[in-house]
Amino acid sequence: MTKPYPYFVSLDDAVSICTQHPISLDTETIPISAALNRVVASNVVAKVNDPGFDNSSMDGFAVVYSDTIEPPTKLKITGVSNAGTNQLPSIKPGSAIRIMTGGPMPAGADSIIPIELCTVDGDFVILSEPAKPNYVRKKGENFSNGENIFSKGSVMSPEKISLCAAAGVAELVVYKKLKIAVISTGDELKNLDDELRFGQIYESNSYGLKSLIEVYGHEATRIPYVIDDVGVLRNALNKAAAEFDCIITSGGVSMGDRDFVRILMEQEGDIKFWRVKMRPGSPPIFGFWNDTPIFGLPGNPVSSHVVFRAIVGKWLTSLTDSLDYNSKFVNAVLAEDIKTQPDFTTYRRVELFDEGGITYARLQGHQGSGNIAGIALSDGLTVLLPDQNGRKGEVCSILLL
Repeated sequence: MTKPYPYFVSLDDAVSICTQHPISLDTETIPISAALNRVVASNVVAKVNDPGFDNSSMDGFAVVYSDTIEPPTKLKITGVSNAGTNQLPSIKPGSAIRIMTGGPMPAGADSIIPIELCTVDGDFVILSEPAKPNYVRKKGENFSNGENIFSKGSVMSPEKISLCAAAGVAELVVYKKLKIAVISTGDELKNLDDELRFGQIYESNSYGLKSLIEVYGHEATRIPYVIDDVGVLRNALNKAAAEFDCIITSGGVSMGDRDFVRILMEQEGDIKFWRVKMRPGSPPIFGFWNDTPIFGLPGNPVSSHVVFRAIVGKWLTSLTDSLDYNSKFVNAVLAEDIKTQPDFTTYRRVELFDEGGITYARLQGHQGSGNIAGIALSDGLTVLLPDQNGRKGEVCSILLL
């Protein structure tokens, strides 16, 4: 029977449909000390030059290059330039000024001779070879006052935070974090402090999904798991929609009579797609519940992780026009045949190894979608596209975990 929404779509179409339904994010100003993994909402502009003055990149002597072109050269030491000094010495032809790394270049000097190429003899220094102008760090060579040091949509890394400090930028305008509710469903679920009985399992998906959300720079709240009951689930979704910016569920999205997330979405929600041509993880559903975006992920733990990385993460990064720095890929040669399915994107858990300078990938553990140990202990996931057959020797993109 024809569905009133896109059904069993390609992975590319699923991502495209999600990103066509963005939500707007407010901004806030925060200190750079709190900016790790945050996304800047405007270009970041340097407030100073770096370096702020010509300085030495070596311990040694500042000299006039023309005095050093016929070594050995003996020059009189007439002063010193230390890092942090506010007294700029000057140099005269035939003389040298001792200089430390970061020390300002003396007026008139144009080159540095490293200390290891010098012999100090009292008030004189003997140079064994010509000085080098490339040991001088020029004012503004790294960046200039007023220059864009990175653009809107950049994700703040430790290195970017250091760059901000060097540029005199103490605060950043960033996108506010989304508040996302994570709800697991199923009669079989129990809390970690409960004693398991036959047929029960510990609820684990919400822990992994919460962590993934936080890796992508947003806030996640684990809602107590919901039993397989339409009324209880409806109440949980209504409450989450009223209090959060987005809802992520796990479980209850397949084709069974007790897949209540899917049933409720069909009856009362606004579905944008259901089911995706990917393995594992084909049952996901995306849409809106009371105007709040909802991603219904599969209950099998491996599937929920894979779908998050393949779809939800891309939607989150699209909201801020940023690159998905959490998805890093390498190419590897398949060391064995890997089962694929026509028209599907295939994610298999693999370990990587090098042999003869070539990176290979081989399957890690059994590939059941309930085997969370398999993904936890893997180096990455194959990204076998629909036109790839997964044969031994084929080059494959690997999503690193």
